[in-house]
Amino acid sequence: MTVRRVTADDHDGWAALFAGYREFYQLPDDPAAVATTWSWVVGEQHGMTGLVAEARDGSLVGLAHVRTFARPSIGSVGLFLDDLFTDPAARRSGVGAALLRAVSDLAAQRGASVVRWITAADNVTARALYDELGAQTPWVTYDMVPQRY
Repeated sequence: MTVRRVTADDHDGWAALFAGYREFYQLPDDPAAVATTWSWVVGEQHGMTGLVAEARDGSLVGLAHVRTFARPSIGSVGLFLDDLFTDPAARRSGVGAALLRAVSDLAAQRGASVVRWITAADNVTARALYDELGAQTPWVTYDMVPQRY
């Protein structure tokens, strides 16, 4: 298996993996959101970089989407892992770990001080891997819907 940056030729394989990711998180079918995400990933827009894990036969078996973020409190940047997904048929074969290690390498190349991500509390399988390669933080995440006051 090889982990590399996504290319325009990866569209179909990436789209199948991203569909699996969206299904896992029970996101509704949204072709516009998928097309927008593809344009960001393949075009490296908004600081976004797409990585894919490619099996020996050339099929894509995993993806990771990362982006740079500022860390003003320490005058540094970090890399945020937005999405990580492994094809169910390839799980427990090292794909997730390989993608996370590639993300770590990319962060080091960019001089980032941290790789950060969030996951669902009940994502037990992924969390077992995350506990091996990262450290859970004490921070609580919030979302707020933008509106004018």
